[in-house]
Amino acid sequence: MLSDATPKIVCVVEARMRSSRLPGKTMKQIMGIPMLELLIERLKRARTIDDIVIATSQQAEDEVIETLAGKIGIHCYRGSLEDVLGRVIEATRSVHGDVIVEITGDCPLVDPGIIDHMVTTYLKSDVDYVSNILDATYPAGMDVQVFSLKVLEEISEMTNNPEEREHCSWLIYKNPEKTKYKLLNVKGTNDLFNPHLRLMVDYPQDFEFVSKIYENLYPTKPDFNIYDILDLLRRKPELKKINKDLKIMVAEGQKIAESPDA
Repeated sequence: MLSDATPKIVCVVEARMRSSRLPGKTMKQIMGIPMLELLIERLKRARTIDDIVIATSQQAEDEVIETLAGKIGIHCYRGSLEDVLGRVIEATRSVHGDVIVEITGDCPLVDPGIIDHMVTTYLKSDVDYVSNILDATYPAGMDVQVFSLKVLEEISEMTNNPEEREHCSWLIYKNPEKTKYKLLNVKGTNDLFNPHLRLMVDYPQDFEFVSKIYENLYPTKPDFNIYDILDLLRRKPELKKINKDLKIMVAEGQKIAESPDA
């Protein structure tokens, strides 16, 4: 929970080039534009976000991410490859943030309106953590988590376990009896209740599917939203066949990709 002072809200994007299923997917191009750049373009439309920082690793392969960040005028922090928890803390500190909006680089379709709804809910609620992942009801790839830097710093002091530090916010909700944080899950309703729809990029089929969505919507409406995506899929249901055989992986109530990074 926050003090009465107006907090600086920072979107931290976890991104890296390493990926066992789709290496380099973060920088793979859709219509000639890196996927990460398209994600950042969407994040800039969120009205509640004061700043954006990409949290990547110090590995040589991730230099291209830092180069892209400089090109598009976005902050970039490079830290530990494995200690994602520590990396996100330092990335937030580097831009003097108070509240973290956690987004992963493999969600290039995340909706700014959903982000604004989650942040507004967090600011109006007497809770420590707000997300739409504890009970997976939104399409996979619309995942948003909101919590304070202070909470993440407290979590960091609780563990040196590499598995727990590999996942930035995992410990906040993994053991609520121990941490005692107040958690709030926002459920998708009406059209947004679609937990089996994959809008994240984990496999080649996902990338093809997301690329088709961009190719159909972006040229005429660059600021397309989740409802435009759902309308497109109603008009062209054959697109869903591209990655329909892939399953949503669920752990601890959370929809996850292969790792906490892209």
